[in-house]
Amino acid sequence: MSYFITGGTGFLGRFFLQELDKREGDIYVLTRAGSEHKFEALKAQLDTLGERLIPVTGDLTQPQLGLADKQIAELRGKISHFCHFAAIYDIAASLEQQQAANIDGTRNAVELATALEAGCFHHVSSIAAGGLYHGVFREDMFEEAENYGHPYFLTKHDSEAIVRNECQVPWRVYRPAMVVGHSRTGEIDKIDGVYYFFKSLQKLRSALPPWVPLVGLEGGKFNIVPVDYVVQAMDHIAHLPDQDGECFHLTDPEHYSMGEVMNIFAHAGHTPQFSMRIDSRMFGFIPSVVRDTLANLPPIKRIVRTMLNDMGLPESVLMFMNYPTRFDNRQTERALKGTGIACPVLTDYAPCLWDYWERNLDPDLHLDRSLEGNVRDKVVLITGASSGIGRNTALRLAEAGAHVLLVARSADKLAETADEIESLGGRSSSYTADVSILEDCDRLVAAVLQNHGHVDILINNAGRSIRRSLEYSFDRFHDFERTMQVNYYGAIRLVMGLAPSMLERRTGHVINISSISTLTPSPRFSAYVASKSALDAWTRAAAVEFSDRNVRFTTIHMPLVRTPMISATTVYDHMPVLTPDEAVDLVVEAVIHKPKRIASRLGVFLQVVNAVAPRFSELLMNTVFRMFADSAAARGESKPEKVEASNEQVALAALMKGVHF
Repeated sequence: MSYFITGGTGFLGRFFLQELDKREGDIYVLTRAGSEHKFEALKAQLDTLGERLIPVTGDLTQPQLGLADKQIAELRGKISHFCHFAAIYDIAASLEQQQAANIDGTRNAVELATALEAGCFHHVSSIAAGGLYHGVFREDMFEEAENYGHPYFLTKHDSEAIVRNECQVPWRVYRPAMVVGHSRTGEIDKIDGVYYFFKSLQKLRSALPPWVPLVGLEGGKFNIVPVDYVVQAMDHIAHLPDQDGECFHLTDPEHYSMGEVMNIFAHAGHTPQFSMRIDSRMFGFIPSVVRDTLANLPPIKRIVRTMLNDMGLPESVLMFMNYPTRFDNRQTERALKGTGIACPVLTDYAPCLWDYWERNLDPDLHLDRSLEGNVRDKVVLITGASSGIGRNTALRLAEAGAHVLLVARSADKLAETADEIESLGGRSSSYTADVSILEDCDRLVAAVLQNHGHVDILINNAGRSIRRSLEYSFDRFHDFERTMQVNYYGAIRLVMGLAPSMLERRTGHVINISSISTLTPSPRFSAYVASKSALDAWTRAAAVEFSDRNVRFTTIHMPLVRTPMISATTVYDHMPVLTPDEAVDLVVEAVIHKPKRIASRLGVFLQVVNAVAPRFSELLMNTVFRMFADSAAARGESKPEKVEASNEQVALAALMKGVHF
């Protein structure tokens, strides 16, 4: 007894070969020229098969799989079981790809099996061969399939038709359901099917505690089977007598709705559950012509496509929203009766699938999350680079391989930063400019573009902060003008100057250093917060306009940092605030992950409190306001003073670390 296997190096084929370890006879594995390394890797993995595993050079797309007449003559009459696994199991593949592999490949395999006078042709089809059949699709049904216009359904149906109508040797057809990883190890070779949803669930876990109830979607029924059940069942049925010309559904007797599947894997991944699920059938009262017209509007299609891309889902997943088919598998159950081979319960092995995916296939595992990988050889412009956050950021990025463009008013201090970068082996270029002067901004942009051609990352760090109560600001309107000039006008002037080149290159990242104070009422910092809030609002608008052109914006709501900017307020000397290095960590996070915003949990909490209970938020911050006093400079007094913080002030500052007082 000998076997001929197509797709032996694929997922299903490889596990089926493991089952053949308990059988006798040689196993011939179709191997494409140039892919001999895949066969060698397979042989090393299945070392117990030893010399029984024999490569046969051929090609799925060639007549009789590309075997030479001499090879066919040598194998004629020797093959008891011709097992055809090779196919594309990917709903996102193009019609041309699926036509070549699924239809042409099956016809070529059938021709070869006939030429080899094989004992039986075993065709691995799919439940997709039934199309989108409304109702129960039995194992003895085929012509009844309907709505199989999608390339995946169409080619699975037509390839099975080739076996039924053209195969001249005995044949058996197997229709596996949606195949997932091994029920005990979780092993899988690619992200497909239900795995598409895992990333979205993982993001929910990161954002929300698991007890938070969520609103989700309800949809059609899914049938999911682990690969070990599929190959065990197929191996047993393939060796049973008197089963030729039959079809077997390798499915789970239990069908799960979309909402149930999501909750099963949400539980496996310790993510929040979808306690309320909106069934798409509730919109059935809308005429189909209206639904189809709306769905095909370009703006709607673009929004849907963007949402699916953000969730890592292919557009073809939408056709499963209302998957209408259930699969009867009584013939398979009769064939497996008494063997102990049965589909395990999904809830039992879902944690294995999740664990294997998270350890081996999570896309984030293969992304370069190092600072070096994200900035090496990139041009990064940093304003306010002569001290504080700007200086420390410049050092960190230059050490990671970025070409840092240093911008500040003081040439001497810029030279010090540049010298330190040089001592670290980094690259930098210095530009003296005052970003509060719009002409200086324009001159800076022109010089940078002339010298470097473009800027990959712009970090708007330069800023002015004024700590002064409104009571002492009635005759100081210039406080508001000065902060607005630096924090808002200067920042957006640079963005507006550099944005054209970013848009032309379809790449760019703008990082704005905002403040935690924009998230909550901030007494004494009205001028500063107003300017930063203006920048935040402008950034949100710009991000929307440039969203589809790969120019990203990140706003960092920076807590209070111990820099020269706060040195005039001596009460801060005794309070816990962020160090410049801690602040740089936030900038590094922005550079690597490119989030929409970065804010501390305290900042987000204060923002929520202000949104939900604005009066309470006002009273809370008023109490904080009255606990602290303006500095002598803020009051207009020339005599400096040294202010010692009270125990109550230190305790409050520790509780609300980073908040401006």
